Amino acid sequence: MKLVSIVVPCYNEQEVLPMFYEEITRVTDQMTRDNPELTFEYLFINDGSKDKTLEIFRSLADKDKRVRYISFSRNFGKESGMYAGLKNAKGDYVVVMDADLQHPPSFLPEMYSYVKDGQYDCATTRRVSRKGESKIRSWFARKFYAIMNKISQTEIVDGAQDFRFMTRQMVDAILDMSEYNRFSKGIFSWVGFNVRYIEYENVERPAGTTSWSFWGLFKYSLEGIMAFSTAPLAISSLLGIVSCIIAFILMIVTVIKTIAFGEDVAGYPTTICVIFLLSGLQLFCTGILGQYLAKTYLETKKRPIYIAQETDELYRSRKNEKNEEESPSDDDN
Repeated sequence: MKLVSIVVPCYNEQEVLPMFYEEITRVTDQMTRDNPELTFEYLFINDGSKDKTLEIFRSLADKDKRVRYISFSRNFGKESGMYAGLKNAKGDYVVVMDADLQHPPSFLPEMYSYVKDGQYDCATTRRVSRKGESKIRSWFARKFYAIMNKISQTEIVDGAQDFRFMTRQMVDAILDMSEYNRFSKGIFSWVGFNVRYIEYENVERPAGTTSWSFWGLFKYSLEGIMAFSTAPLAISSLLGIVSCIIAFILMIVTVIKTIAFGEDVAGYPTTICVIFLLSGLQLFCTGILGQYLAKTYLETKKRPIYIAQETDELYRSRKNEKNEEESPSDDDN
């Protein structure tokens, strides 16, 4: 028998979770009938949700023994959720997908067909359109992938999703990269292995709203750039060199104009412009260096990537203890 662990990070997904559970069980039940060697477990990660997401997990765990969950003590972010899921998944194969049904469970049979024979270590999806997104957001997303692939040695396919069907060997390789500042899209590419991309049109959420704002995605893109490229440090050095060259040229021009043509040297305006230019460049370059230093600082602290407050095992244990306390004992009878 082969166990498939389906990891689902969730944050405030109470509206869509019942629909997701119905759809994922329908698809996996059919896969079990078509592939008798397969069994499934559903590992939900509650990333500090403020709605009834955790209550839904408990309800699902009560009625379905295949349901497992881990509830964080606070919101640690999707990257921590995916890492926790991969670390606690027991399967021979591991699937990572979102609960919002923008990662269609109907792709799972096709994804399994690519990895079961060993030809591929991972099957994943790639969006070929961004239907439903604003033009500005789509433009920035495309530019991010273009810039990232130019400044980094790690190639990240444009439109590639976190929706992945992976072998245990690839999952173990990902877990070996236990860095605190995580950018999974880059990690998935960095570890290598044979990957099959399945193209599909963008699917909109059937319910609820996304927790990803434009600013959140922008910060996430900066995380990716700093995690897999040192180009910003090289850019800051290049700006310093260019500034020195420009300053040297302007100095020569000023001297020649003063000596050869007798022109007066502009005082206050020139000085202010130079001060603002150089101080701005210095602050910009210092800021880049500070971002890398901050990431190094966080890594050296060795803080946990997540903290689990409740799991399905703990919930079931407490429930059994409560039932035993409430049930009449033999002495009472």
